[in-house]
Amino acid sequence: MNMQQAIKMTAAETALVDAYTAQIGDLPGDGAVLSLRDMLVDELKTAGLPTRRVESWHYTDLRTLLRAVPSADPSAFADRVDPIVPGSSVLSVRNGQADLKSVPEGIAARSYTESLIDGSAVAGLAVLGADDAIGRINGGLVRGGLEITIAEGAEFQAPIEIQVAQSHGQAHTRFPISFGAGSKATVIERHLSTNAEASFVSSVSDVTLAEGADVIWIIVQQQGPADTHLGQIRFDLGKNAKLHLFVINAGGKLVRQELHGRASGEGADLTLRGINLLGGESHTDVTFTLTHAVPHTTSSEIIRNVIFDRARGVFQGKILVAKDAQKTDAKMACNTLLLSDEADMSAKPELEIFADDVQCGHGATVADIDHTQLFYMLARGIPEKKARAMLVNAFVAEIVEELEDDEALVEALEGVISAWLEKHA
Repeated sequence: MNMQQAIKMTAAETALVDAYTAQIGDLPGDGAVLSLRDMLVDELKTAGLPTRRVESWHYTDLRTLLRAVPSADPSAFADRVDPIVPGSSVLSVRNGQADLKSVPEGIAARSYTESLIDGSAVAGLAVLGADDAIGRINGGLVRGGLEITIAEGAEFQAPIEIQVAQSHGQAHTRFPISFGAGSKATVIERHLSTNAEASFVSSVSDVTLAEGADVIWIIVQQQGPADTHLGQIRFDLGKNAKLHLFVINAGGKLVRQELHGRASGEGADLTLRGINLLGGESHTDVTFTLTHAVPHTTSSEIIRNVIFDRARGVFQGKILVAKDAQKTDAKMACNTLLLSDEADMSAKPELEIFADDVQCGHGATVADIDHTQLFYMLARGIPEKKARAMLVNAFVAEIVEELEDDEALVEALEGVISAWLEKHA
């Protein structure tokens, strides 16, 4: 007879289970939701957080890296802040509580708490397999968020900012969002901390694009220097849908940002651009998977990493081309500037191809600043620190400039990058 021996839980694992136990009578949900929560937390107790022995977590040993989790504080409250792009429509969630005072026309929105209470959220709480630690933690502890539906044919001139802020403690949010056929919008999913106290944050976004939808989705992660951020976005692209997914990581002590997508309709197109700014002793992991499920779909992914001090970066990218997905065109690149002898970068781009009429490729580079360019700038009287900052900024600005159709958006994102570089470069 084989018996599975329960693991000895770490301090962080114990804190997560205790957080659930302390809130068990207060967490929103009908019978089905509460039953699923129990199952997810039991799985966490049995299996624990993933270690490097789990392939998808090989470079981010969460069980070792996550040493402590702050206690949940129901009284915690974060102040609303100005949108990153002036004039944006703001839908805010502060310490898990949604604020729906100003919802633009063409958008139907309600608090995700209501979806938990009436049980309609239960199907979306399913995890993405045995290794989905973020889905398991979030599903067990989620309290709020936003459920959003964009009307068919709706177009928005100003960006829509989903502002997710917390002051301290824990915050677990969820964002199921569907874009109707032919809709067009720019959405900024912004995560930030409003003080220096440590926070533990998990957030999952489920994004669905119907036929012909054209969406720019920007994730701006600006957590505090002591914060842990576990983020996940799941997206599905319908026929002729276009998603420009842009990720900026400019904060956090321990960050895991997962991007999991599926091109389900012919003509679907994904453009992924990522900028990871790492300093101090931070650890940032971007893990990306995309399935090309049908013929005539395209994708392009470029990730740029800038790493200072003793920071560590990780990029795992996997493109899967299904047997029927002929005429797929997919390209993926990861480029890194290592600006310290003690900095570290692990890159693992992968292709898994079952079709035979495709154009697919991937690559990765790691380098220091080009010293010929640096010498050129020094020879013209530019101080070395400023010259290095200019070269680093040029390395990442090339990505931002792809959004040239919206000057205000480009300026705002360049401001985020410049502010980070001023502190660390």
